[in-house]
Amino acid sequence: MEENAPEAKTPAAEDLDTLSLQLGRPVRDVVEIGARCRCGSPLVATTAPRLSNGIPFPTTFYLTHPTITAAVSRLEAAGVMAEMSERLQEDSALADAYRAAHEAYLADRERVRTAAGLEPVWEIEGISAGGMPEPRVKCLHVHVGHSLAAGPGVNPIGDEALQRIAADWTLETCTCRSAWDHGADVPKKDLSRHVKRLRSGDQE
Repeated sequence: MEENAPEAKTPAAEDLDTLSLQLGRPVRDVVEIGARCRCGSPLVATTAPRLSNGIPFPTTFYLTHPTITAAVSRLEAAGVMAEMSERLQEDSALADAYRAAHEAYLADRERVRTAAGLEPVWEIEGISAGGMPEPRVKCLHVHVGHSLAAGPGVNPIGDEALQRIAADWTLETCTCRSAWDHGADVPKKDLSRHVKRLRSGDQE
């Protein structure tokens, strides 16, 4: 497998196949590769704020790498989100940084929308992801995806989560060879909840 440069943003056909294998479903509406492993494999898919089927999609930076998603899921299962939410309510400096991350997320989404040639997505206007800007954490995967795409110092919750999973994965670590089945057929049938929701709406 030919490797892409870790800094390359434009998704190649190989990137889209890799993302589909990582997720176990066909990837959709990827505008950029938000972050890459040191080997060049995608870590984060930067997704258009409106999918091609018309559904608004607020999660601009979608964490895809199986090693990282599993490690973050273990953090969530351990109750870390409740702990972080409590600290956001007590630590004004942390809360201010969290609100700044919200604004940065919205600015990045607007840049991605423009790059994708889309009209404004009014349904998610002012809404970022992961619980921001309220003093609560709803999804660590969102914050880690944001931190990986934006770099350190932008999202304090994502940065902290990355520190907490350092025993399983860091930017200096590559687990890609064993993280998903590179020889599997690339998924073609989309069973995601977003497609199901659209089909359900069509039937009503």
